[in-house]
Amino acid sequence: MIRLYNLVMDSRHNPLSNIPDTTTRHLVMQMLAWMWCIVFSMWLGSIVVFGISAAVHAILLAGIFVTVGVFETAKRHPVHYGGLGRANGGEHE
Repeated sequence: MIRLYNLVMDSRHNPLSNIPDTTTRHLVMQMLAWMWCIVFSMWLGSIVVFGISAAVHAILLAGIFVTVGVFETAKRHPVHYGGLGRANGGEHE
């Protein structure tokens, strides 16, 4: 089951892995996600459902983007989080 999920949902395992630029690959995955959101909403026959679904998906994706951004910053530039504005003695700079 995990293998089948990865074949569709993980761009490292599906045919999009042939796109060398990770950002472009991510954009294509996002476009497909929105397309399927529209397809299922239209299938249900309700624009209201689409609006709610699109809003919830946008909130979910925003949360994922913020989390990935924080994790990447912590991994690549951990000094940005060092002290959170405090000097070595504990006082504000």
